[in-house]
Amino acid sequence: MTSAESGATHGALGAHAILMVDDEPQACKWFARLYGDEFVVLTAGGVAEALALLAQRSHEIAVLLTDYAMPQRDGVALLSEARQLYPHISRLLVSAYADKDVAMSAVNRGHVEKILEKPLDEALTRQALREALMSAQERARERALLERRAATLRETLGFLAHEVTTPLATVRGYLSAMRDRHRDNPESDSGFAQIEQQHPGDVLQMIEAAQRRAEYAQSLVSTFVQTARDAYHPDSAPSLRASELVQAVHDEYPFDHDEARWLSSDLGADFVLPGRRDLLYLVLCTLVKNATLALRASPPERPGVYILLGQEAPAPGLAVQPVIHVRDNGPGIAPEVLSRLTFEPTTTRADSGGSGMGLLFCRRVMTSLGGAVVVRSEVGNGATVSLYFPSAQ
Repeated sequence: MTSAESGATHGALGAHAILMVDDEPQACKWFARLYGDEFVVLTAGGVAEALALLAQRSHEIAVLLTDYAMPQRDGVALLSEARQLYPHISRLLVSAYADKDVAMSAVNRGHVEKILEKPLDEALTRQALREALMSAQERARERALLERRAATLRETLGFLAHEVTTPLATVRGYLSAMRDRHRDNPESDSGFAQIEQQHPGDVLQMIEAAQRRAEYAQSLVSTFVQTARDAYHPDSAPSLRASELVQAVHDEYPFDHDEARWLSSDLGADFVLPGRRDLLYLVLCTLVKNATLALRASPPERPGVYILLGQEAPAPGLAVQPVIHVRDNGPGIAPEVLSRLTFEPTTTRADSGGSGMGLLFCRRVMTSLGGAVVVRSEVGNGATVSLYFPSAQ
């Protein structure tokens, strides 16, 4: 198998190949033949050829091994440019004894991670290549992890901005209403403001509702701040029980009027949740909000949102998993909408500002934890959204 064929065979593996650079064709052939039994080896006959190959296939190359003494541009120049353009690649330099001072200078400047002396010792070279390959792959994993964390933060921030807009708009509406009802009384010197009520107690209700929404918006912002912190300290997460998460929604969600009475829960089958409170709190609040809005749009005689903790299989033949069910006794979901809910932005409330991103966000959070979201509904018989978590076993 040629080096090009080896690269094509393993291309799906990400960075995995060794690029050996030497201006002596025989040295390249010897290296590929000797080490090709263990590594995917690519070769180049000089700096220009190596840079051209890197530009095309840097996603495959994990280790760059180059001779120092080459015409026009030497190996240190190649490694220095590769360090700037392709920082994920491990860099090794081959030098003769006479070039040792130059090679050590390259090590000290960070252009090269290790030097190998000519003639190459096979055992030492193999070990150096293994270590360099492992180092490159570890850097690739860390880079991918950082990219995933950054993507999660961007997505959470976008969803958070959408979620915060609604309670803040409500607060502004209540404040505007109270401003419009404010009445000056120039004859009064009591120091009390006068706000006209349309119904007994409605001003107090507006103040309390505005306060609940402001507190909820603050909790969402705190959630994002905690998410941002945890993104770079994921191992510091304390254990969180599902019952604690449900109780937080009971205590903190800004229900309107007497809608808090709609929510009930059964926490008997408690379990420890993976991850931290922040994103899971946002997921559960989103599901409660969706259920409440569905009930508000078409209220039954006795509206109800029910949160149930359990242990069950998501489908026949699958293992038993911890689950949180969020059920409502609202109008249910039409089959054509239900089939799209967890895979694309879909909403039944577009006329009132619904975007359909809520359930999609919940699904992405659960997928990142190794869990799943299942939605079940029949028209006229409410809906149940189930959050399945990976089993502790």
